[in-house]
Amino acid sequence: MVYASRPAVPAGIPVEEGSLSALLDPSLLQAARNIYRTYYEVHPDEVQRPLGVAIDRFSLRGKLIFNGKPVLLPKECFIPISQIEPGLR
Repeated sequence: MVYASRPAVPAGIPVEEGSLSALLDPSLLQAARNIYRTYYEVHPDEVQRPLGVAIDRFSLRGKLIFNGKPVLLPKECFIPISQIEPGLR
């Protein structure tokens, strides 16, 4: 069985904000939006805004990151909140 790898940004290479959306798999972005939306449905009074979501590229499970630089596992990527919020409805 052959597995196709998903696009990822190599560690240590700076990425411009505008070019990041072109690198993200749409399923990763949608999963990150769902995680973000679910958090705010469960915690409507929470005032702290997350920096983004650290998400596993294969299982699509993730967590909100609220401070500092996220430490990612090799199969994870970070999706900044600026990429998540524009697509929420």
